[in-house]
Amino acid sequence: MATLAGPTVEWRWPDRLRLPLAFDPKRLAADLARLEAAEWTRHFVRDNYEGDWSVLPLRAPVGETHPIRMIGASPSDKGWQDTPLLDQCPYFAGLLAAFRCPINSARLMRLGPGSVIREHKDPYLAAEDGFARLHVPVRTSPEVEFRVAGTPVVMEAGSCWYLRLTEPHSAHNRGREARVHLVFDAVMNDWLAALLDASART
Repeated sequence: MATLAGPTVEWRWPDRLRLPLAFDPKRLAADLARLEAAEWTRHFVRDNYEGDWSVLPLRAPVGETHPIRMIGASPSDKGWQDTPLLDQCPYFAGLLAAFRCPINSARLMRLGPGSVIREHKDPYLAAEDGFARLHVPVRTSPEVEFRVAGTPVVMEAGSCWYLRLTEPHSAHNRGREARVHLVFDAVMNDWLAALLDASART
């Protein structure tokens, strides 16, 4: 059982699920290298981290050009569109297209060496609320610790995870290079629900 800001509810899915999908770490790294000259935007919620936590938008609200608004992930009544950065990255684009559900925000999120994401919660990021936040590690190491509800989630490069981030979560990069995840918000539909159900049975 878990609680939201309201009555007690029973979750359909666990707070973390490794999906039965795998992506090529070398091709992920190659697309990341294509963006080497891109300008990363510092995450705007400064209270939630120490050090370097920065973002590149791959899908952004329609019509937005301001860097801060492009990296936001709140629901948009304008709709969502690919950014020019995604046009440079065929493997990232193919990865997102493999999901047979609408994709809202899609971002590369970089946590620099020695940097910390403080424990916090994100509202409405539970699949039961209609949106599943998915993570694909692009570059990572064993020195990166990601916790959900106080328990580590070990995610290798190329794996794909659903994380229920209405739970307290945090990250610490104790490694020597930046950790980069492709993070995207998928709108729940029957296809995605079935994928989560299959993951929960394994």
